[in-house]
Amino acid sequence: MLQYSYRPAPPATARSRARQEWVRYCAVTERPPLRWPGGARVALWVCPNVLHYEYMPPADPWIDAWARMPAPDVMMYGRQDFANRVGFWRMLEAIDKFDIRCTAVLNAQALAKNPSIRDAMVERNWAYLGHGINNTRFVHGMSTQDETAYYRRMVDMVYQETGVRMQGTGGPGPQASSENTPDILAALGFTYHSDWFHDDEPFPLEVKSGRLISMPYAMDVNDAPYLGAAFEADGFVDLVKRHFDVLHREGAASGKVMCVSLHPALFGQAHRIAYLHEIFDYLRSHEGVWHATGDEIAEYYMKNHYKQMVDHLNG
Repeated sequence: MLQYSYRPAPPATARSRARQEWVRYCAVTERPPLRWPGGARVALWVCPNVLHYEYMPPADPWIDAWARMPAPDVMMYGRQDFANRVGFWRMLEAIDKFDIRCTAVLNAQALAKNPSIRDAMVERNWAYLGHGINNTRFVHGMSTQDETAYYRRMVDMVYQETGVRMQGTGGPGPQASSENTPDILAALGFTYHSDWFHDDEPFPLEVKSGRLISMPYAMDVNDAPYLGAAFEADGFVDLVKRHFDVLHREGAASGKVMCVSLHPALFGQAHRIAYLHEIFDYLRSHEGVWHATGDEIAEYYMKNHYKQMVDHLNG
């Protein structure tokens, strides 16, 4: 279900930084051990995506929001709209059955566009991980001032609809960002950034002001790229189990983070939903798992491990 396509000759973006300056290298074997609440080996966060796709998004010089054909792409728009009309609710039955703590990967506009979904998430006290204002506009080429205003607006929209002040975010659409995004997020008071995909543990990001960590989000344990590559849900169940088993074993020495990213347009399909029940049943059957939200994981890390890790890096 490919959505995006990248233009062959996009405009240049700002490139004043010659190298990656946000994250220092530190091998996982050389770090102070992480300890999660209750001695848990794995901090698990489950992330249903709650998204809004524009039927006729404005043209973007870097990315085509709809890859199959120029907008309006009725088929693909409808495919995504299935998520909020049907898929979310089918997944919610499984989420409720297994009492899963969720962090919605959220387009802010999805709240006002889908008030019944908003109300269901608020009732269950979900956390929210920003994924931009919608999933068809991006931040490539924005000035620092415009990108700051964009994320400030996203935060305000979510707060007005839910009463929750977001602590974490990724970029809109395909994890879009600029060379200044981490500094912007830290200055706005975000705690964690989910776009790095570089670790099994939270890790400090070196920003100009404030404090910001990278949070292990899911690139592999993510139904969208997996099911989009001609695999199916039964294989995804095996992937989740194998990934969890290794982290659970390694977590005896130092706690790990595992994210399961799910899209209602995919796992909310009738022919796949039984496999979601199987995934949740497996994850619920193990001891030593902290079933948490992204906000809770970030807050605990900041309070108990951030300074220790920074001191270790500077030692």
